[in-house]
Formats: sequence, C-alpha cells, structure tokens
Amino acid sequence: MTAVIHHHGSRGTTPLVLLHAFPLDARMWDEVIALLPRQHIIAVDLPGFGESAASADPQGTTLESMADAVATALTEAGVDRAVFAGLSMGGYVAMALAERHREMITGLALLSTKAAADPPAARETRLEVARQAMGTEGAGAVAAMVDKLVGLTTTGTRPRVRAQVSTWLSEAPPHGIAGAQRAMAARPDRHQVLAGLQVPALVVHGAEDALATADDHDRMADQLGVDVMTLNGAGHLCAVEVPAEVAVALADLMGRAGH
Repeated sequence: MTAVIHHHGSRGTTPLVLLHAFPLDARMWDEVIALLPRQHIIAVDLPGFGESAASADPQGTTLESMADAVATALTEAGVDRAVFAGLSMGGYVAMALAERHREMITGLALLSTKAAADPPAARETRLEVARQAMGTEGAGAVAAMVDKLVGLTTTGTRPRVRAQVSTWLSEAPPHGIAGAQRAMAARPDRHQVLAGLQVPALVVHGAEDALATADDHDRMADQLGVDVMTLNGAGHLCAVEVPAEVAVALADLMGRAGH
C-alpha cells in the first residue's frame, strides 16, 4: 500500500502536509494551496485515491496502514517532521499518525472530523456502501453524499463548488471507496491520543456540517487544549467551500509551530 505525495512551494523547510476527505483526493486542497504560495506544502493522495493505487484486497485497508503509507512516502522524500492537517477521513489518518508516528508531528490541524469511533448503525452504513461500491453501484454508491459534504450556503450561493464536488464523487474509485469505508468503520476512539499530543493545534468546524457535530469538535479541542474555530457558511468540506478562511487558519498554525 502506497501514498502519492505532491510538493508545492519551495522545499527545504518543514512542510504542511494536507490529508484529504473521503472519497476525494489531493485536488480538494488546490485553492487552499494557491493561497499559501510561500509555504512548502505536500498534498497527499491517500491509498486508493487520486494517483495512489488501491490495495488488491480492500478488506485489508486500515487507517493505520494508510498512516504508515503516508509516513513511508514522506520519509522516502526526506521529510522527517511536518505539520499535518486532515479533513474528515484525512483527520482520522492524521490521528493514526499521531498514535503511530508521533515524532513526525510538529503541529496538527483537525478539520470536519472526530476522534470517536463509529456507533454500530454508522458502522453498518459504511459497510453497506463498501458492498455497493464493489457491486453494481461503483462510484454511484457515494453520489448522494454531495448533500452532506457541502453546506446549505454553498448549495444556495456557490453552485460551481457544489458541481465540482459532484464531479469528484463521480470519479471516486470503487476499490478506494470500499477500502476506506471498511477502514473508517473499524477505527478506534483516539481522544487519548490527542490528550498526549503536546504540539500547536487547530480544530476547525463548519457551522453547517451535517456529518461531524459541534460536540465532536469540542471534545477534540478539549483534549488538545485549544478553542474550536467555527466557520460560518461552510459545511463538511470547509477547505473547498471557504478556502481563504482555512488558508489563514493553517498559516497561523504554521507560524505557531515555528515554520
């Protein structure tokens, strides 16, 4: 299992590593990256998405194996420390990195995500989507997600953004969908991982997020010792919906981390 990394900006400084949401790829960060031209940024295609090959056995994909793949790709590129920012599934992978490769993390941003494990009903829904993706549905298994990924403000006032997200969903690879859904269904609670992480941190919540609640973000922020940044007019994909606000927050985190 491998992860593909994409460098942006000048190398040689500690980078900001961006981990994408399900079932998208590194492209979801493009507008944020464009707003941070002075930063060394590494956008990751997680295993099964974008340019990263899916596992031959989607049932063997775990968030831990994804985190290990990211750590290996960074190490092979000569990167041993970084600030990590993960949105949704990317946040799950970032927290797995914090548990398994803590020495690599000099700062952590968690956007539209949660440290809690799935309750049984949510777990079964993920497994059903995985079955559909590997059956006759393919990418159609995630098509309806657009209404949960973007907020009402985006639906009403940013039709181009909503259309772009719908296109990305239609391009989602079935093996990647299945592997990631099974991985997320099996994830453990990682609040204690955050409690022991002594690095500059950021927790961002879109006020119109239909998938991760304000309480989810409050609990993570409490463990990290920070306040939640709430972005009005944004849903789950806040980095796509309001990239300028996310870019400012990430630049501030990089400054606090000394980069």
